[in-house]
Amino acid sequence: MIEYIPLFMFAAVCVVLLMGYPVAFSLAGTALFFAFGGILAGIFDPSYLNATPSRLYGLITNQTLIAVPLFVFMGCMLQQSKIAENLLESMAQVFGRVRGGLGISVAIVGALLAASTGIVGATVVTMGLISLPTMLKKGYSPAIATGTICATGTLGQIIPPSIALVLLGDVLSSAYQQAQQNQGIFSPDTVSVGDLFVGAMIPGLILVILYMLYLLSVAWFRPDLIPHGSTETSSEPQAPKSILRDLTPALLLIVTVLGSILSGIATPTEAAGVGALGALLLAGARRQLTGTVLRDVCQSTTKVTCMVFMILIGATLFSLVFRAYNGDELIQHIFSQMPGGEITAIIVVMLVIFLLGFILDFIEITFVVVPIVAPVLLMMDINPVWLGIMIALNLQTSFLTPPFGFSLFYLRGVAPDHIKTTQIYKGVAPFIGIQLLMLIILSLWPGLATWLPDIVY
Repeated sequence: MIEYIPLFMFAAVCVVLLMGYPVAFSLAGTALFFAFGGILAGIFDPSYLNATPSRLYGLITNQTLIAVPLFVFMGCMLQQSKIAENLLESMAQVFGRVRGGLGISVAIVGALLAASTGIVGATVVTMGLISLPTMLKKGYSPAIATGTICATGTLGQIIPPSIALVLLGDVLSSAYQQAQQNQGIFSPDTVSVGDLFVGAMIPGLILVILYMLYLLSVAWFRPDLIPHGSTETSSEPQAPKSILRDLTPALLLIVTVLGSILSGIATPTEAAGVGALGALLLAGARRQLTGTVLRDVCQSTTKVTCMVFMILIGATLFSLVFRAYNGDELIQHIFSQMPGGEITAIIVVMLVIFLLGFILDFIEITFVVVPIVAPVLLMMDINPVWLGIMIALNLQTSFLTPPFGFSLFYLRGVAPDHIKTTQIYKGVAPFIGIQLLMLIILSLWPGLATWLPDIVY
């Protein structure tokens, strides 16, 4: 019975999270409960807890995680500079004569905002306020309109710079080092956030294309859900110079941030600093940089950063106690007994992450599930970059899957009252199917995630 305590720990923390307690304190509280309970029962060595201060110090001084507040600051500042509004107007003019052109415009703008901010909540709320009324006015089905906005808003999970990829990169780096140590390999090689950023580009682009193909097919075969393109534009087309002026700020920021990473000029953390400064300059150039705006952006950045680091602290303590009970060995034993080897293990892990996405946020899954299963999977000689992109794509579904998908909550908060929640759920269902299709495509052709990092690095 003692050897199954790690499974009881995992089940206990899931139950506590479902009861509505904060993630950070659920992780830390569950860990301490099992640690002190084990000490009283004489089955837990208290010396394991001596490693807690050094673990926490290493966490706080981790240079990779500095990218989190910088990218959050960049996203919040861009939200204030009204770049999304100008982008949507310009894209609607470009694709206005195409069937489903407005929907395609929303998908493209969502992708550009994802590549500019990396923050799902900001993208969904901004697109919901700007594009949802227009789509409904032009005759789009409420389900199609809300589903498109929710799905394109979650592109910030997979398209770099993504907060999810930053956090996942840090967790996978630790898991990769642990896997090598378990195999008796002592190598300086690791998994960097830059690897995941580069590896996510092609899958992210394919996902956007699949979204657009879906919208085009609905526009052609179900004109009652999406109107003809000629009814979607105004009678006065926007001048190419004006369109270029609206596109330039976002494209310039994307090229600056991602280009500096791809060229090797800057690390992801340094590129995040460049992006934060660029967003600040853009807001100033648009005369949106006031004292009130700067205060609100700083407050939002501080709240998100504190939340992430508190969860990291709780996850570190949980991981420490979990491994003290030999949880990693238990998971390795379970996986090794599965028929089919690494293929079955990958399928089981992906299925568990997908199902947990119905009830848990991506941060919770990243810090509870990934540290447990990743070292075992990496010991099976699975490519860490491919594994990271697969997990990121799977985690993206946690923002869309009812009933606790955060994108659904974000859009519900800004959608008109006459839009039913069931319509939002119905609208995201096809996009969840597209994301699962993308997972299958990536599993069949791993090179989609590994080819570009092998060239760049």
